[in-house]
Amino acid sequence: MENSNMKRHIRNRVIGLAAGTVAFGVISACGGGGSGGGLDVADGGIRGTGSSVGPVSGFGSVFVNGVRFDTRDLNGAVESNDGIDAETQLSEGMILRVDGEWSDNGEGVAESLEYDDTFRGAVSDVTLSQNNEQVTFTIYGQELFATTQTVFRGTTLANLTNDDFVRVSAYRGPDGLYRASFVGTATRNESDIELEVDLSNAEFDAGNNQILSNGFTITYADNVFANGLTEADLEAGGFFEIEGELMVPNEINAISIDRDDFRRYQQGEGDDIELTGTVQTRYVADGGNPRPGELTLAGLTIRIVNETELDDGLTLDSLQPGLLIQVEGKFIGDSVVEAEEIELREPDSKVKGSIDVNSVDPSSRRFEVGGVKIQVTPLTTLTRDDDGEIDFAQLTAFGTKVEVEGIERGAPDSIYVQALKVEVESEEDDASSFELEGRLRFISLNPSANGLSILGITMSDLGADYDGDNESTARQEIVDAFEGPEPVFLEVEYFNTSSGFVADEVELESEDDD
Repeated sequence: MENSNMKRHIRNRVIGLAAGTVAFGVISACGGGGSGGGLDVADGGIRGTGSSVGPVSGFGSVFVNGVRFDTRDLNGAVESNDGIDAETQLSEGMILRVDGEWSDNGEGVAESLEYDDTFRGAVSDVTLSQNNEQVTFTIYGQELFATTQTVFRGTTLANLTNDDFVRVSAYRGPDGLYRASFVGTATRNESDIELEVDLSNAEFDAGNNQILSNGFTITYADNVFANGLTEADLEAGGFFEIEGELMVPNEINAISIDRDDFRRYQQGEGDDIELTGTVQTRYVADGGNPRPGELTLAGLTIRIVNETELDDGLTLDSLQPGLLIQVEGKFIGDSVVEAEEIELREPDSKVKGSIDVNSVDPSSRRFEVGGVKIQVTPLTTLTRDDDGEIDFAQLTAFGTKVEVEGIERGAPDSIYVQALKVEVESEEDDASSFELEGRLRFISLNPSANGLSILGITMSDLGADYDGDNESTARQEIVDAFEGPEPVFLEVEYFNTSSGFVADEVELESEDDD
């Protein structure tokens, strides 16, 4: 599946580089990963006036792209035609457009909030990956996928079932594949469905007012076009939003046809924009070009210039199609943004187990799981597997077992994981048992000497079960890989004992469990 391949590519090409902020020709002290999260800039002045588009990561006002936007002047109002008209109806993971201004200290003021579903309807063709970390499904013929980063409400990644009626907020990536940021069950109403169709790959019959797409016949009247669209726009191809009603299986009556969800990224009154999305295409210039390269993302052209800061070890080469990133920049044309900073929004590390309750520090928003230090920032989504919302103060109120996904940061002697998502699980297992996935930082050459270092902790692997094609040589294969040029990522089950952490099962990150 695309996500698993991308995950391995990211780890080999991005995380293998030294984390930090790189500008072409300069080194900057700015960058994410501080205790406050987001971008750390000293003066605290206004950084942007315009639009911020990205997944909601928290409330108490609304957190989007690492900024807390004050929404008091809006009285909780949200602009939407999808039945969500109040801030209290929003959920983490929903892709929201905020117009307003934001400052270097991570605070902002919202002038408007706008939300629109990407899809709304019944799911089919549900397929769960063998490792339970990804689910693919279709909605009216269009393929989507969700990962452990996706926020689910009313269902879960593992429990999504054919014919569930859901609303989905998603990013469109390369080849028209949609990556869900939010999947939530909704009241079934097949007279109010929503989908996106690619008319470049559909059969368009203007004479009969019909679109044939992904096995569905979509019929429309002449008066359904929104925002100045016409049949000529449909004939030109591209993606469009269809809202309508399912008449009979495989037949949809369109009530409204509008431009696709990329319209939420268009320029507003201000020049500045922060946006999160998946890279669609990329271009790297040759040596004679004045710009290093450019991307397409969310229907915009993102120009990378010499002053663009690439955080998290990103390089031009690593900005591959399908990668989830956050961009800060300025509009220099109707659909052209000059990037000032690009950050990674893909996790490279995971840890699962019980929180050490004595490690919870509300002031720094840190805690530990299995010895791994976890940093919560305004970019972190905090959820519960029983479909609830929590804040940091409630972190251990509903159970101490958590699953954390994030990005490894810090110097070799002070490694921590900046959390992108923390999910509190209702089930409680052995408090001394843990699982992690992360980059191998050290492995002893002599098995009898024992020792692994991953995500800032060192553990004994003497007697551990190494999984591989050949059990007797599996550990040596990892040692050989570690001595090679590419970073090595392991999946480890381990225990906390009176003498320290001890590995029980060790294997290379799987490449065949899609």
